[in-house]
Amino acid sequence: MGMFSESVDVLCDAGGQPVALQWAGRHYAVCAEPVRWFERRQWWAEESRAPLGSGPGLVDHEVWRVQVRADPPRPAPGHPAPARPDPGHSGRPESRQLPEEPLTLDLSRHLGSGRWRLVRIHDALQPRTA
Repeated sequence: MGMFSESVDVLCDAGGQPVALQWAGRHYAVCAEPVRWFERRQWWAEESRAPLGSGPGLVDHEVWRVQVRADPPRPAPGHPAPARPDPGHSGRPESRQLPEEPLTLDLSRHLGSGRWRLVRIHDALQPRTA
């Protein structure tokens, strides 16, 4: 599991639940029911003092665990879409494109500003075994 903090654009439904996101130049769709919880921040290690009236988001922060799949890449404007392989084609296995496995990500939303951060990536950094 990798842990860091990177800005990410998140699209939410009317109830505030993530449904899609954009990260590292790619678009992803949420493919499973997200899970939400709150974690305690160590604000005293990050800031020298608590600003007056800064309750929400100071002590706790909202975390969403989502499973996402990358949307298929779109052709650039003016460029034709790549040809799809013939389903009956018996070419080399490496020429077939298999669907990507879902990524499990933890996202944190700052309650004051509404900005989203990617804070953890689960399973994405594990070597695959055959």
